[in-house]
Amino acid sequence: MQFVQGWRISVRFESVQPPTITPPRKTSPWALVALAVSMLLASLGINIANVALPAIAQAFDAPFHTVQWIVLAYLLTITIMIVTAGRLGDILGHKRVLTGGLILFTLASLLCGVSPTLPILIAARALQGVGAAVLMALSLALIRDTVPPEKIGTAMGLMGTMSAVGTALGPSLGGLLLAGPGWHAIFLIVVPLGLVNTVLVLRTIPAQDARVTDTRPRLDGWGTLFLAGALGSYALAVTIGNGTLNWLNIGLISASALAIGVFIRVEKTAPAPLIELSALRNLSLSTGLITNFCVATVMMATLVVFPFYLSLALGLNAALVGLILTVGPIMSVICGVPSGWLVDRFGVSRIMFLGLFKMVLGCLALALLPTEFGTIGYIAATAILSPGYQLFQSANNTAIMTPVPIDQRGVISGMLNLSRNLGLITGAAVMGTIFTYGVGSSDIVKAAPTAIATGMHTTFTVATIIMVLALSLAIVTYKRASGRVPLETPQH
Repeated sequence: MQFVQGWRISVRFESVQPPTITPPRKTSPWALVALAVSMLLASLGINIANVALPAIAQAFDAPFHTVQWIVLAYLLTITIMIVTAGRLGDILGHKRVLTGGLILFTLASLLCGVSPTLPILIAARALQGVGAAVLMALSLALIRDTVPPEKIGTAMGLMGTMSAVGTALGPSLGGLLLAGPGWHAIFLIVVPLGLVNTVLVLRTIPAQDARVTDTRPRLDGWGTLFLAGALGSYALAVTIGNGTLNWLNIGLISASALAIGVFIRVEKTAPAPLIELSALRNLSLSTGLITNFCVATVMMATLVVFPFYLSLALGLNAALVGLILTVGPIMSVICGVPSGWLVDRFGVSRIMFLGLFKMVLGCLALALLPTEFGTIGYIAATAILSPGYQLFQSANNTAIMTPVPIDQRGVISGMLNLSRNLGLITGAAVMGTIFTYGVGSSDIVKAAPTAIATGMHTTFTVATIIMVLALSLAIVTYKRASGRVPLETPQH
Protein backbone atom coordinates (compact mmCIF):
# COMPACT_ATOMS: atom_id res chain seq x y z
CA MET A 1 0.00 0.00 0.00
CA GLN A 2 1.05 3.55 -0.61
CA PHE A 3 -0.44 6.64 1.03
CA VAL A 4 -0.62 10.15 -0.38
CA GLN A 5 -1.45 12.53 2.48
CA GLY A 6 -5.00 11.50 3.20
CA TRP A 7 -5.89 9.81 -0.08
CA ARG A 8 -5.01 6.16 0.06
CA ILE A 9 -3.78 4.79 -3.23
CA SER A 10 -2.84 1.21 -3.93
CA VAL A 11 -1.25 0.68 -7.31
CA ARG A 12 0.63 -2.32 -8.64
CA PHE A 13 2.44 -2.12 -11.93
CA GLU A 14 4.14 -4.96 -13.72
CA SER A 15 7.03 -4.17 -16.01
CA VAL A 16 10.78 -3.99 -15.94
CA GLN A 17 11.38 -2.23 -12.63
CA PRO A 18 14.24 0.21 -12.20
CA PRO A 19 15.67 0.91 -8.79
CA THR A 20 13.71 3.35 -6.67
CA ILE A 21 15.55 6.65 -6.64
CA THR A 22 14.72 9.18 -3.96
CA PRO A 23 14.95 12.74 -5.26
CA PRO A 24 17.58 14.82 -3.55
CA ARG A 25 16.44 17.01 -0.69
CA LYS A 26 18.13 19.97 -2.32
CA THR A 27 17.69 20.40 -6.04
CA SER A 28 18.38 23.27 -8.35
CA PRO A 29 15.30 25.48 -8.64
CA TRP A 30 16.16 25.80 -12.32
CA ALA A 31 15.14 22.16 -12.83
CA LEU A 32 11.57 22.98 -11.85
CA VAL A 33 11.75 26.12 -14.01
CA ALA A 34 12.73 23.95 -16.98
CA LEU A 35 9.72 21.69 -16.45
CA ALA A 36 7.40 24.66 -15.96
CA VAL A 37 8.59 26.31 -19.17
CA SER A 38 8.06 23.01 -21.01
CA MET A 39 4.43 23.02 -19.88
CA LEU A 40 4.12 26.70 -20.83
CA LEU A 41 5.39 26.07 -24.37
CA ALA A 42 2.94 23.22 -24.95
CA SER A 43 -0.01 25.20 -23.54
CA LEU A 44 0.92 28.33 -25.48
CA GLY A 45 0.80 26.42 -28.74
CA ILE A 46 -2.83 25.38 -28.22
CA ASN A 47 -4.51 28.70 -28.98
CA ILE A 48 -1.83 31.22 -29.96
CA ALA A 49 -2.55 30.54 -33.64
CA ASN A 50 -6.33 30.94 -33.43
CA VAL A 51 -6.27 34.70 -33.78
CA ALA A 52 -4.10 34.45 -36.91
CA LEU A 53 -6.38 32.10 -38.88
CA PRO A 54 -8.05 34.88 -40.91
CA ALA A 55 -4.67 36.39 -41.83
CA ILE A 56 -3.25 32.99 -42.77
CA ALA A 57 -6.34 32.22 -44.85
CA GLN A 58 -5.81 35.48 -46.70
CA ALA A 59 -2.07 34.90 -47.13
CA PHE A 60 -2.56 31.46 -48.70
CA ASP A 61 -5.92 32.27 -50.33
CA ALA A 62 -7.46 29.27 -48.55
CA PRO A 63 -11.00 28.59 -47.23
CA PHE A 64 -11.67 28.39 -43.49
CA HIS A 65 -12.38 24.64 -43.49
CA THR A 66 -8.79 24.11 -44.69
CA VAL A 67 -7.15 26.73 -42.49
CA GLN A 68 -8.80 25.34 -39.34
CA TRP A 69 -6.49 22.32 -39.68
CA ILE A 70 -3.70 24.56 -38.37
CA VAL A 71 -5.43 24.30 -35.00
CA LEU A 72 -6.85 20.79 -35.39
CA ALA A 73 -3.54 19.22 -36.44
CA TYR A 74 -1.93 20.40 -33.20
CA LEU A 75 -4.80 19.28 -30.95
CA LEU A 76 -5.28 15.93 -32.67
CA THR A 77 -1.61 14.93 -32.55
CA ILE A 78 -1.40 15.83 -28.86
CA THR A 79 -4.47 13.71 -28.13
CA ILE A 80 -3.26 10.77 -30.22
CA MET A 81 0.38 10.79 -29.13
CA ILE A 82 0.39 11.82 -25.47
CA VAL A 83 0.16 8.33 -23.94
CA THR A 84 2.72 6.95 -26.40
CA ALA A 85 5.03 9.88 -25.64
CA GLY A 86 4.84 9.09 -21.95
CA ARG A 87 5.54 5.41 -22.55
CA LEU A 88 8.57 6.25 -24.69
CA GLY A 89 9.88 8.25 -21.75
CA ASP A 90 9.46 5.22 -19.50
CA ILE A 91 11.38 3.04 -21.95
CA LEU A 92 14.14 5.36 -23.16
CA GLY A 93 14.46 7.67 -20.16
CA HIS A 94 12.33 10.65 -19.20
CA LYS A 95 15.05 13.28 -19.52
CA ARG A 96 16.26 11.94 -22.85
CA VAL A 97 12.79 11.90 -24.42
CA LEU A 98 11.87 15.29 -22.94
CA THR A 99 14.99 16.75 -24.53
CA GLY A 100 14.06 15.19 -27.86
CA GLY A 101 10.54 16.54 -27.52
CA LEU A 102 11.84 20.05 -26.90
CA ILE A 103 14.10 19.86 -29.95
CA LEU A 104 11.22 18.57 -32.11
CA PHE A 105 8.85 21.25 -30.80
CA THR A 106 11.40 24.01 -31.45
CA LEU A 107 12.31 22.84 -34.96
CA ALA A 108 8.64 22.37 -35.84
CA SER A 109 7.89 25.89 -34.59
CA LEU A 110 10.66 27.21 -36.84
CA LEU A 111 9.23 25.28 -39.78
CA CYS A 112 5.76 26.71 -39.04
CA GLY A 113 7.17 30.23 -39.14
CA VAL A 114 8.92 29.81 -42.48
CA SER A 115 6.37 27.55 -44.20
CA PRO A 116 5.95 28.57 -47.85
CA THR A 117 2.66 26.69 -48.33
CA LEU A 118 -0.38 25.84 -46.23
CA PRO A 119 0.10 22.03 -46.41
CA ILE A 120 3.64 22.41 -45.06
CA LEU A 121 2.35 24.66 -42.27
CA ILE A 122 -0.31 22.11 -41.29
CA ALA A 123 2.26 19.29 -41.34
CA ALA A 124 4.62 21.38 -39.21
CA ARG A 125 1.83 22.02 -36.71
CA ALA A 126 1.26 18.27 -36.49
CA LEU A 127 4.97 17.77 -35.71
CA GLN A 128 4.74 20.58 -33.17
CA GLY A 129 1.83 18.70 -31.59
CA VAL A 130 3.96 15.56 -31.25
CA GLY A 131 6.59 17.62 -29.45
CA ALA A 132 3.92 19.20 -27.26
CA ALA A 133 2.61 15.75 -26.29
CA VAL A 134 6.10 14.87 -25.05
CA LEU A 135 6.37 18.13 -23.09
CA MET A 136 2.99 17.67 -21.42
CA ALA A 137 3.50 14.03 -20.50
CA LEU A 138 7.09 14.15 -19.27
CA SER A 139 7.10 17.52 -17.51
CA LEU A 140 4.69 16.02 -14.95
CA ALA A 141 6.48 12.66 -14.95
CA LEU A 142 9.78 14.32 -13.96
CA ILE A 143 8.38 16.26 -11.00
CA ARG A 144 9.26 13.51 -8.52
CA ASP A 145 12.84 13.41 -9.80
CA THR A 146 13.38 17.12 -9.23
CA VAL A 147 11.29 18.06 -6.19
CA PRO A 148 11.40 16.77 -2.58
CA PRO A 149 8.31 14.72 -1.63
CA GLU A 150 6.96 17.36 0.75
CA LYS A 151 6.88 19.95 -2.07
CA ILE A 152 5.26 17.90 -4.84
CA GLY A 153 1.90 19.61 -4.34
CA THR A 154 3.44 23.05 -4.73
CA ALA A 155 5.25 21.90 -7.88
CA MET A 156 2.00 20.55 -9.31
CA GLY A 157 0.38 23.89 -8.53
CA LEU A 158 3.14 25.64 -10.46
CA MET A 159 2.55 23.37 -13.44
CA GLY A 160 -1.15 24.24 -13.31
CA THR A 161 -0.22 27.91 -13.18
CA MET A 162 1.98 27.64 -16.26
CA SER A 163 -0.77 25.82 -18.14
CA ALA A 164 -3.17 28.65 -17.25
CA VAL A 165 -0.59 31.27 -18.25
CA GLY A 166 -0.20 29.62 -21.65
CA THR A 167 -3.96 29.49 -22.13
CA ALA A 168 -4.44 33.13 -21.11
CA LEU A 169 -1.38 34.49 -22.88
CA GLY A 170 -1.91 32.73 -26.21
CA PRO A 171 -4.67 34.88 -27.74
CA SER A 172 -3.34 38.22 -26.46
CA LEU A 173 0.28 37.49 -27.46
CA GLY A 174 -0.89 36.19 -30.81
CA GLY A 175 -2.90 39.34 -31.40
CA LEU A 176 0.04 41.59 -30.58
CA LEU A 177 2.39 39.69 -32.88
CA LEU A 178 -0.19 39.61 -35.65
CA ALA A 179 -0.60 43.38 -35.43
CA GLY A 180 3.18 43.84 -35.52
CA PRO A 181 5.53 41.48 -37.40
CA GLY A 182 2.73 39.30 -38.78
CA TRP A 183 1.54 35.71 -38.49
CA HIS A 184 5.01 34.20 -39.01
CA ALA A 185 6.14 35.68 -35.67
CA ILE A 186 3.39 33.79 -33.82
CA PHE A 187 5.32 30.57 -34.42
CA LEU A 188 8.86 31.97 -34.40
CA ILE A 189 8.46 33.63 -30.98
CA VAL A 190 8.77 30.28 -29.17
CA VAL A 191 11.96 29.19 -30.98
CA PRO A 192 14.48 31.05 -28.76
CA LEU A 193 12.58 30.03 -25.62
CA GLY A 194 12.61 26.42 -26.79
CA LEU A 195 16.37 26.51 -27.41
CA VAL A 196 17.11 28.06 -24.02
CA ASN A 197 14.85 25.57 -22.26
CA THR A 198 16.52 22.64 -24.02
CA VAL A 199 19.86 23.74 -22.59
CA LEU A 200 18.23 24.22 -19.19
CA VAL A 201 16.81 20.68 -19.22
CA LEU A 202 20.17 19.20 -20.20
CA ARG A 203 22.00 21.07 -17.43
CA THR A 204 19.54 20.86 -14.53
CA ILE A 205 17.30 17.78 -14.81
CA PRO A 206 18.88 14.77 -13.06
CA ALA A 207 19.45 11.69 -15.20
CA GLN A 208 17.78 8.83 -13.31
CA ASP A 209 17.29 6.18 -15.91
CA ALA A 210 19.39 3.33 -14.50
CA ARG A 211 17.70 -0.10 -14.72
CA VAL A 212 18.16 -3.37 -12.89
CA THR A 213 18.18 -5.37 -16.11
CA ASP A 214 19.58 -5.07 -19.58
CA THR A 215 16.24 -6.26 -20.96
CA ARG A 216 14.56 -3.04 -22.02
CA PRO A 217 10.83 -3.27 -22.78
CA ARG A 218 9.86 -2.48 -26.33
CA LEU A 219 7.13 -0.11 -27.39
CA ASP A 220 3.88 -1.97 -27.96
CA GLY A 221 3.41 -1.25 -31.66
CA TRP A 222 -0.03 -2.80 -32.12
CA GLY A 223 -1.35 -1.25 -28.93
CA THR A 224 -0.02 2.14 -29.99
CA LEU A 225 -1.64 1.80 -33.42
CA PHE A 226 -5.10 0.84 -32.15
CA LEU A 227 -5.09 3.43 -29.36
CA ALA A 228 -4.11 6.12 -31.86
CA GLY A 229 -6.93 4.99 -34.16
CA ALA A 230 -9.46 5.08 -31.34
CA LEU A 231 -8.41 8.50 -30.08
CA GLY A 232 -8.08 9.98 -33.55
CA SER A 233 -11.53 8.78 -34.63
CA TYR A 234 -13.16 10.11 -31.48
CA ALA A 235 -11.36 13.45 -31.65
CA LEU A 236 -12.35 13.92 -35.29
CA ALA A 237 -15.98 13.13 -34.48
CA VAL A 238 -16.25 15.76 -31.76
CA THR A 239 -14.11 18.46 -33.39
CA ILE A 240 -14.87 18.47 -37.11
CA GLY A 241 -18.42 17.21 -36.64
CA ASN A 242 -19.06 19.25 -33.47
CA GLY A 243 -20.59 16.17 -31.89
CA THR A 244 -23.58 16.05 -34.27
CA LEU A 245 -25.14 12.70 -35.16
CA ASN A 246 -24.58 12.47 -38.91
CA TRP A 247 -23.44 9.34 -40.70
CA LEU A 248 -19.80 10.41 -40.76
CA ASN A 249 -19.70 10.96 -37.02
CA ILE A 250 -21.57 7.74 -36.30
CA GLY A 251 -18.95 5.95 -38.41
CA LEU A 252 -16.09 7.68 -36.58
CA ILE A 253 -17.53 6.89 -33.15
CA SER A 254 -18.13 3.27 -34.18
CA ALA A 255 -14.56 3.01 -35.46
CA SER A 256 -13.31 4.46 -32.18
CA ALA A 257 -15.30 1.94 -30.13
CA LEU A 258 -14.08 -0.94 -32.30
CA ALA A 259 -10.46 0.20 -32.03
CA ILE A 260 -10.77 0.47 -28.23
CA GLY A 261 -12.12 -3.07 -28.08
CA VAL A 262 -9.23 -4.40 -30.16
CA PHE A 263 -6.77 -2.32 -28.11
CA ILE A 264 -7.98 -3.90 -24.86
CA ARG A 265 -7.69 -7.37 -26.35
CA VAL A 266 -4.17 -6.66 -27.62
CA GLU A 267 -3.03 -5.20 -24.30
CA LYS A 268 -4.18 -8.26 -22.35
CA THR A 269 -1.75 -10.48 -24.26
CA ALA A 270 1.07 -8.03 -25.04
CA PRO A 271 4.40 -8.92 -23.34
CA ALA A 272 5.11 -5.20 -22.77
CA PRO A 273 1.74 -3.43 -23.01
CA LEU A 274 1.44 0.27 -23.73
CA ILE A 275 -0.91 0.62 -20.74
CA GLU A 276 -1.06 -1.76 -17.79
CA LEU A 277 -4.81 -2.41 -17.79
CA SER A 278 -4.58 -3.86 -14.29
CA ALA A 279 -3.64 -0.40 -13.03
CA LEU A 280 -7.00 0.94 -14.23
CA ARG A 281 -8.75 -1.49 -11.89
CA ASN A 282 -7.37 0.57 -9.07
CA LEU A 283 -10.35 2.66 -7.99
CA SER A 284 -8.34 5.68 -6.87
CA LEU A 285 -6.47 5.97 -10.17
CA SER A 286 -9.52 5.44 -12.36
CA THR A 287 -11.55 7.89 -10.25
CA GLY A 288 -8.83 10.51 -10.63
CA LEU A 289 -8.90 10.13 -14.41
CA ILE A 290 -12.71 10.23 -14.58
CA THR A 291 -13.03 13.30 -12.37
CA ASN A 292 -10.28 15.00 -14.37
CA PHE A 293 -12.31 14.33 -17.53
CA CYS A 294 -15.49 15.73 -15.94
CA VAL A 295 -13.75 18.85 -14.66
CA ALA A 296 -12.21 19.57 -18.08
CA THR A 297 -15.60 19.10 -19.74
CA VAL A 298 -17.17 21.66 -17.42
CA MET A 299 -14.31 24.16 -17.74
CA MET A 300 -14.60 24.03 -21.52
CA ALA A 301 -18.24 25.09 -21.22
CA THR A 302 -17.15 28.49 -19.92
CA LEU A 303 -15.06 29.05 -23.06
CA VAL A 304 -17.86 27.90 -25.36
CA VAL A 305 -20.85 29.67 -23.81
CA PHE A 306 -19.78 32.95 -22.30
CA PRO A 307 -18.39 34.70 -25.39
CA PHE A 308 -21.91 34.41 -26.84
CA TYR A 309 -23.62 35.43 -23.61
CA LEU A 310 -21.44 38.47 -22.95
CA SER A 311 -21.57 39.76 -26.52
CA LEU A 312 -25.07 38.82 -27.67
CA ALA A 313 -27.11 38.75 -24.47
CA LEU A 314 -25.40 41.61 -22.62
CA GLY A 315 -24.41 43.55 -25.74
CA LEU A 316 -20.76 44.11 -24.77
CA ASN A 317 -18.18 45.03 -27.42
CA ALA A 318 -15.44 42.60 -28.42
CA ALA A 319 -12.67 44.33 -26.46
CA LEU A 320 -14.69 44.27 -23.24
CA VAL A 321 -15.71 40.65 -23.78
CA GLY A 322 -12.06 39.68 -24.20
CA LEU A 323 -11.11 41.58 -21.06
CA ILE A 324 -13.84 39.97 -18.96
CA LEU A 325 -12.98 36.49 -20.24
CA THR A 326 -9.44 36.89 -18.89
CA VAL A 327 -10.79 36.93 -15.32
CA GLY A 328 -10.90 33.13 -15.14
CA PRO A 329 -7.35 32.49 -16.40
CA ILE A 330 -5.99 35.29 -14.21
CA MET A 331 -7.66 33.76 -11.15
CA SER A 332 -6.18 30.38 -12.10
CA VAL A 333 -2.71 31.89 -12.42
CA ILE A 334 -2.99 33.57 -9.02
CA CYS A 335 -4.32 30.47 -7.27
CA GLY A 336 -2.09 27.80 -8.84
CA VAL A 337 0.94 27.77 -6.55
CA PRO A 338 -1.05 28.53 -3.34
CA SER A 339 -3.31 25.59 -4.21
CA GLY A 340 -0.29 23.31 -4.43
CA TRP A 341 1.01 24.62 -1.11
CA LEU A 342 -2.35 23.81 0.49
CA VAL A 343 -2.06 20.24 -0.83
CA ASP A 344 1.37 19.91 0.81
CA ARG A 345 0.05 21.45 4.03
CA PHE A 346 -3.35 19.78 4.47
CA GLY A 347 -3.23 16.66 2.31
CA VAL A 348 -4.70 15.51 -0.97
CA SER A 349 -8.19 14.45 0.08
CA ARG A 350 -9.20 17.64 1.89
CA ILE A 351 -8.06 19.89 -0.92
CA MET A 352 -9.55 17.55 -3.54
CA PHE A 353 -12.98 17.75 -1.92
CA LEU A 354 -12.68 21.49 -1.33
CA GLY A 355 -11.80 22.07 -4.97
CA LEU A 356 -14.66 19.93 -6.29
CA PHE A 357 -17.12 21.53 -3.85
CA LYS A 358 -16.07 25.01 -4.94
CA MET A 359 -16.55 23.94 -8.55
CA VAL A 360 -20.09 22.76 -7.73
CA LEU A 361 -20.80 26.16 -6.19
CA GLY A 362 -19.11 27.93 -9.12
CA CYS A 363 -21.19 26.11 -11.73
CA LEU A 364 -24.37 26.78 -9.76
CA ALA A 365 -23.40 30.44 -9.50
CA LEU A 366 -22.78 30.58 -13.27
CA ALA A 367 -26.25 29.14 -13.84
CA LEU A 368 -27.91 31.77 -11.62
CA LEU A 369 -25.88 34.93 -11.07
CA PRO A 370 -25.19 36.26 -14.61
CA THR A 371 -28.89 36.29 -15.47
CA GLU A 372 -29.58 38.40 -12.37
CA PHE A 373 -26.48 40.57 -12.12
CA GLY A 374 -24.95 40.52 -15.60
CA THR A 375 -21.20 41.02 -15.84
CA ILE A 376 -20.74 41.31 -12.07
CA GLY A 377 -22.54 37.99 -11.64
CA TYR A 378 -20.23 36.31 -14.15
CA ILE A 379 -17.10 37.67 -12.47
CA ALA A 380 -18.33 36.64 -9.01
CA ALA A 381 -19.13 33.12 -10.17
CA THR A 382 -15.80 32.80 -11.96
CA ALA A 383 -14.05 33.89 -8.76
CA ILE A 384 -15.52 30.77 -7.15
CA LEU A 385 -15.02 28.34 -10.03
CA SER A 386 -11.43 29.08 -11.07
CA PRO A 387 -9.80 28.67 -7.62
CA GLY A 388 -11.78 25.44 -7.21
CA TYR A 389 -10.37 24.20 -10.49
CA GLN A 390 -6.79 24.88 -9.41
CA LEU A 391 -7.35 23.26 -6.00
CA PHE A 392 -8.65 20.14 -7.73
CA GLN A 393 -5.88 20.06 -10.32
CA SER A 394 -3.10 20.37 -7.75
CA ALA A 395 -4.60 17.70 -5.50
CA ASN A 396 -5.56 15.27 -8.26
CA ASN A 397 -2.23 15.49 -10.08
CA THR A 398 -0.38 14.95 -6.80
CA ALA A 399 -2.59 12.00 -5.85
CA ILE A 400 -2.16 10.27 -9.19
CA MET A 401 1.53 10.89 -9.83
CA THR A 402 3.06 10.48 -6.35
CA PRO A 403 2.74 6.68 -5.89
CA VAL A 404 3.66 5.71 -9.47
CA PRO A 405 6.94 3.80 -9.92
CA ILE A 406 9.54 5.51 -12.07
CA ASP A 407 9.14 3.22 -15.08
CA GLN A 408 5.41 3.97 -15.34
CA ARG A 409 5.36 7.71 -14.61
CA GLY A 410 5.47 8.71 -18.25
CA VAL A 411 2.51 6.62 -19.36
CA ILE A 412 0.41 7.50 -16.29
CA SER A 413 1.20 11.18 -16.80
CA GLY A 414 0.18 10.74 -20.43
CA MET A 415 -3.12 9.19 -19.36
CA LEU A 416 -3.71 12.04 -16.91
CA ASN A 417 -3.16 14.63 -19.64
CA LEU A 418 -5.22 12.56 -22.08
CA SER A 419 -8.21 12.54 -19.73
CA ARG A 420 -8.03 16.34 -19.60
CA ASN A 421 -7.69 16.74 -23.37
CA LEU A 422 -10.59 14.36 -24.03
CA GLY A 423 -12.65 16.32 -21.52
CA LEU A 424 -11.88 19.58 -23.30
CA ILE A 425 -12.82 18.38 -26.77
CA THR A 426 -15.88 16.56 -25.41
CA GLY A 427 -16.93 19.66 -23.51
CA ALA A 428 -16.67 21.80 -26.63
CA ALA A 429 -19.01 19.45 -28.50
CA VAL A 430 -21.43 18.26 -25.81
CA MET A 431 -21.78 21.46 -23.79
CA GLY A 432 -22.03 23.42 -27.03
CA THR A 433 -24.88 21.16 -28.12
CA ILE A 434 -26.63 21.61 -24.77
CA PHE A 435 -26.24 25.37 -25.09
CA THR A 436 -27.77 25.32 -28.58
CA TYR A 437 -30.64 23.18 -27.29
CA GLY A 438 -31.24 25.61 -24.42
CA VAL A 439 -31.24 28.57 -26.79
CA GLY A 440 -33.80 26.81 -28.95
CA SER A 441 -32.11 27.68 -32.23
CA SER A 442 -29.01 26.60 -34.10
CA ASP A 443 -28.58 30.20 -35.30
CA ILE A 444 -27.39 31.63 -31.99
CA VAL A 445 -26.33 34.95 -33.52
CA LYS A 446 -29.96 35.75 -34.38
CA ALA A 447 -31.41 34.45 -31.10
CA ALA A 448 -33.03 36.80 -28.59
CA PRO A 449 -30.97 37.79 -25.50
CA THR A 450 -33.47 36.00 -23.24
CA ALA A 451 -33.05 32.80 -25.26
CA ILE A 452 -29.26 33.00 -24.96
CA ALA A 453 -29.62 33.53 -21.20
CA THR A 454 -31.84 30.45 -21.04
CA GLY A 455 -29.25 28.44 -22.94
CA MET A 456 -26.52 29.55 -20.55
CA HIS A 457 -28.68 28.65 -17.54
CA THR A 458 -29.40 25.20 -19.02
CA THR A 459 -25.74 24.55 -19.82
CA PHE A 460 -24.47 25.34 -16.34
CA THR A 461 -27.31 23.50 -14.66
CA VAL A 462 -26.04 20.42 -16.48
CA ALA A 463 -22.47 21.40 -15.51
CA THR A 464 -23.54 21.58 -11.86
CA ILE A 465 -24.99 18.07 -12.07
CA ILE A 466 -21.75 16.79 -13.63
CA MET A 467 -19.71 18.31 -10.82
CA VAL A 468 -22.03 16.91 -8.14
CA LEU A 469 -21.54 13.46 -9.66
CA ALA A 470 -17.76 13.97 -9.78
CA LEU A 471 -17.68 15.06 -6.13
CA SER A 472 -19.87 12.11 -5.11
CA LEU A 473 -17.59 9.69 -6.96
CA ALA A 474 -14.54 11.16 -5.23
CA ILE A 475 -16.17 10.85 -1.79
CA VAL A 476 -17.23 7.24 -2.38
CA THR A 477 -13.74 6.37 -3.61
CA TYR A 478 -12.14 7.99 -0.57
CA LYS A 479 -14.39 6.07 1.82
CA ARG A 480 -13.61 2.77 0.12
CA ALA A 481 -9.90 3.54 -0.09
CA SER A 482 -9.85 4.40 3.62
CA GLY A 483 -10.26 0.76 4.48
CA ARG A 484 -13.91 -0.13 4.13
CA VAL A 485 -13.20 -2.02 0.90
CA PRO A 486 -9.68 -3.12 -0.09
CA LEU A 487 -8.36 -1.49 -3.22
CA GLU A 488 -5.65 -3.97 -4.14
CA THR A 489 -5.21 -4.11 -7.86
CA PRO A 490 -5.37 -7.68 -9.16
CA GLN A 491 -2.19 -9.07 -10.58
CA HIS A 492 -1.91 -11.00 -13.82
